[in-house]
Amino acid sequence: MQIDRRYFLKKTAIAGGVIAASSLFPKNIFANNEETNSISILHTNDVHSHLEPFPMDSSQYAGLGGIAARAELIKQIRSNVEHVLLLDAGDVFQGTPFFNIYKGEPEIKAMSMMGYDAITIGNHDFDAGLENFANQLQFAKFPVVICNYDFSHTSMENKAIPYKIFFKGKLKIGILGVGIELNGLVPDELFGKTIYLEPIEHANKTAAYLRKQGCDLIICLSHLGDRYFDDKVSDEILAKECYDIDLIIGGHTHKFFDSPRVYRNRNNGNTVVNQVGWAGLQLGRLDYSFARMQQKKLVKAHNVAIREKTNE
Repeated sequence: MQIDRRYFLKKTAIAGGVIAASSLFPKNIFANNEETNSISILHTNDVHSHLEPFPMDSSQYAGLGGIAARAELIKQIRSNVEHVLLLDAGDVFQGTPFFNIYKGEPEIKAMSMMGYDAITIGNHDFDAGLENFANQLQFAKFPVVICNYDFSHTSMENKAIPYKIFFKGKLKIGILGVGIELNGLVPDELFGKTIYLEPIEHANKTAAYLRKQGCDLIICLSHLGDRYFDDKVSDEILAKECYDIDLIIGGHTHKFFDSPRVYRNRNNGNTVVNQVGWAGLQLGRLDYSFARMQQKKLVKAHNVAIREKTNE
């Protein structure tokens, strides 16, 4: 994606706007002095092995990105917020010599050290083969969630799960994942006997189960892509066709969203979609509040540029 540094930083600042005033979200969540609970969802996508910041002589993104600055930003947020989930929407691998030489080990180790809670799988995570991806997961201290890839009889069998439930204070958060069609996108020999399952059907089935388990918030990590000019399945289509998914954290299309998009879903509720570009240039942050007898509310959403000594 081509975008100059000044435009990027301007859009990052704009994305810091507060969404609370929007009529798309329930109002008066703090009415009647009710007990409230809150959580901050932090997320990345399509980091593509960019472990170091862009060089200062780079014509684009000079000095931006890098795992050191990202880790420091995450640490700052966690020191100020009691409940945090850190998630990634796929394509951790491919894009720099780190991957060419080490095949993903430093990327997974770095994400484990940063305390990622869950990730899903992108098409480039197969670039050194299915067995390599499975092998690199020995360094992961987080689960891989994906509900529409069947890894039976492959090296990834039992190394990925369809969903994960997290308990944060009094909140119960369900996380599921969906991946893009691999056939025609990834060479057959790299994904092997992986079976692709229709994503909307399986996302809905998994989300319905999570809702029955009493999850207060259901998040889908998606590597389907933002939207397309044809009927190819995308985050936009999933958002409109889902019933129980509250938030879709997207990837694949490398879009820098100015602010999250909100779609009306099949339950006549709101499904929010967000994406933060590529190369670890931004960290997405969505702050939710919950109160008894009231619906969840997205209080604030802002994408933060990752650079040295960045303040939240």
